[in-house]
Amino acid sequence: MARVGVNRTVTRKELKKKKHVPHFKRYQSWRHVRVSESWRKPHGIDSAFRRRFKGYPAMVGIGYKQPKNVRHVHPDGKRQFLVHNLKDLEVLLMYNKKYAAVIGHSVGARKRKSIVTRAKELQIKVTNANARLRAEEHE
Repeated sequence: MARVGVNRTVTRKELKKKKHVPHFKRYQSWRHVRVSESWRKPHGIDSAFRRRFKGYPAMVGIGYKQPKNVRHVHPDGKRQFLVHNLKDLEVLLMYNKKYAAVIGHSVGARKRKSIVTRAKELQIKVTNANARLRAEEHE
């Protein structure tokens, strides 16, 4: 089997291969408030949903997996790279055409702001640049 190169850019034609994946909801979450929407596999012995009867929502399965060359690729065609500090951002300096930075969840507002400004200087795209920043701070 041919290996897909990680360093090559993904074309628009390949991005179209990304299938629409349904929003998998927990069975009867739409009926009861106490049942959360987060996916849980049904285990009931008589469950029509578990037995995949006609008329029931889709169940999670391996067939919904994305093709290998478009998996973990942002809709703009760039692969994502997790950044926690300015040093991590410097790694992307040579690869700013193929990779986009994603600021980690645990990064605070002050460091997040400095990462976003440095990324602008280096012409690196940050996919979640506006996340967790107040409107006054961002301007």
